[in-house]
Amino acid sequence: MAARVLGRFTQKSTVLFLCDLQEKFRDQIVYFPQIVAASAKMLKVAEILQMPVIVTEQYPKGLGATVPELGANHLPKYPKTCFSMVTPDVEGALRSFEGVQSVLLCGIETHACIMSTALDLLDRGLDVHVVADACSSRTQTDRVIALSRLRQSGAFVTTSETCALQLLRGASHPNFKEIQKIIREPTAESDLRFIP
Repeated sequence: MAARVLGRFTQKSTVLFLCDLQEKFRDQIVYFPQIVAASAKMLKVAEILQMPVIVTEQYPKGLGATVPELGANHLPKYPKTCFSMVTPDVEGALRSFEGVQSVLLCGIETHACIMSTALDLLDRGLDVHVVADACSSRTQTDRVIALSRLRQSGAFVTTSETCALQLLRGASHPNFKEIQKIIREPTAESDLRFIP
């Protein structure tokens, strides 16, 4: 019987990755405000559940700092010049987190840095959950094709609310009401859809 990959994850075994949500991309990325809002929700959920968070910045000297509305000012930023978030410094941070099995991946650009990061994480044996309403590119074509390609490679394509609910597992979770307030307001509707 073939092994099934279910894609379950828990708050104790999961890390949130926030990729390159920086000032210079604000006017270049399709639905930038919406993906930042969805990523900010994921960050709030992760912090309430005391999950580790990794934030990267692509060439910050030229592309600017992480946008303030993400709410990540207090977190360390890992600078990079390669597409993948999996730099030596990030790998070191990952090793310091106990029992990591899954990564929730948000940010830009889906067909470049998100793709490279997901493939590197998959190659290291981690489950990768690409949060589709928190990922975009300069074009919808690149975004949608990248999500399809990521799914073919073994990543799970999901949404921010789905991730939050899976982390909670049910209304009996001690943080349910607090997180319910965060996800009660749905992410703004947009054309950030994934057609398989």
